[in-house]
Amino acid sequence: MDIRIKRIYDPVSESDGERVLVDRLWPHGFTPEDACIDGWVRELAPSTELRRWFGNEPKRFAEFQRRYMAELADRQPQLANLRHRACSNTVTLVYSARRTEHNNAIVLAEVLRERLQAQSGPSSNGGWEARRIATWVGPPGTSSSASSTTVNPKRA
Repeated sequence: MDIRIKRIYDPVSESDGERVLVDRLWPHGFTPEDACIDGWVRELAPSTELRRWFGNEPKRFAEFQRRYMAELADRQPQLANLRHRACSNTVTLVYSARRTEHNNAIVLAEVLRERLQAQSGPSSNGGWEARRIATWVGPPGTSSSASSTTVNPKRA
């Protein structure tokens, strides 16, 4: 399992693997083609209320982390889908926050890694059944349906 974290403003690399946007809002200044995003999991982003409260203030990060983890506890099907993807591919969680030490992608990666390690067992797929969840969507302006993965033509 390889879960990475990267700002959307950093250069795209072949080693990124599957690039998944984990913000609720589409990042300013990017077209879907320029972003080279393979999927967007808005449902795993912090709620609007939590995001606004946090405001990327480092002194609020511990409480943000606690509240965000509580929100993620109610999103098990979406987490399972992303974990399954990370079992077979490198997955890079892409975010747009300025602070690289205090953001939602760090918390989400930690939750994914912890739960994957706790759940992995002797089965060949790390203990996770393969199933598609209808929350995996492509960037805005693409023709992907909610149940399919969008591959950016620049990366195909």
